[in-house]
Amino acid sequence: MAIDWQAFCDLVAGHDRFVLTSHVRPDADAIGSEIGLAELLEAQGKTVRIINPSPITESLRFLDPGDRVKAIGIDVDLAAACDTDVHIVLDTSAWAQVDGVGEVLRSTDAVKVVIDHHQSSDHLADHEFKDTSAEATGRLIVDLAEVAGWEISPVAATALFCAIATDTGWFRFSSTNGGTLRAVGRLIDLGAQPDLSYRRLYERYSLARVRLTGRLLERIELACDGRLAWLAARREDFAQTGAVPADTEDVVNECFRIVGVECAFIAHEQRDGRVKVSFRSRGDVDVAVVAEGFGGGGHRQASGALFDGPFDQGLDRLIDAMSMALPAQN
Repeated sequence: MAIDWQAFCDLVAGHDRFVLTSHVRPDADAIGSEIGLAELLEAQGKTVRIINPSPITESLRFLDPGDRVKAIGIDVDLAAACDTDVHIVLDTSAWAQVDGVGEVLRSTDAVKVVIDHHQSSDHLADHEFKDTSAEATGRLIVDLAEVAGWEISPVAATALFCAIATDTGWFRFSSTNGGTLRAVGRLIDLGAQPDLSYRRLYERYSLARVRLTGRLLERIELACDGRLAWLAARREDFAQTGAVPADTEDVVNECFRIVGVECAFIAHEQRDGRVKVSFRSRGDVDVAVVAEGFGGGGHRQASGALFDGPFDQGLDRLIDAMSMALPAQN
């Protein structure tokens, strides 16, 4: 799905002030894409701010050496966030995923733009630059830089490398292709360091996170004759281990170490009673469709949603939905 990046370049040329936003609990693709695009725009003489629905996690702070990433309601108020020419949303197209920034998008007079690789879309923006076949939003920013002839700085190279590497499971997922490896090869030439990035992303877990992971995996459940695996992270799990919600990231992928598992989810009980869920698939289940049934979205093999509890009733709904999505066995 080809993107008309020249139209984006024309939009950039006609404006001076930009705000970049991504989704709640931003992952490395979200933060990496924001930092990468901010570096590119600033090199063109533009003023850029990054304002997200929630703060950056400690594990990703190394991607933001300039301390650009701010959170709405904590670092920036509504009026200040609205004061821009162009507001660009990266790595999501769903109102539910922009949370507190949604009020900004509804209130601002700025030109609204989406750059995303997810299937689902709520049409947040006046202009969409989407490619649902792309493995990561970070890859789209690399492609933009190439088409525009914009130089990628070492900071941007590191951020965009991590964006692509994490969203492809460190190049293990089926979304990885020759173009992926050529793109990251270019980023390495421009300053990205895979060994250092891996250590910063995956070898700096807190003891609390390790304890939480152990607790969750001890309670792993199987359904549908072992084809579905699921995990439940309750509020007391965080209180008793000292872990934080971001510590559940990637735990769901451990489910696929079990032979026969085709799809999985992890449900996380939020402080406000809502349920945040991450879906994964390694088979024929399209979890983006499942997620849309809960007000979320994403990709065929990785998606998420946030919906109202109670938690145990939410678990039952999730199990039923995933069970129905599994194709009948021959």
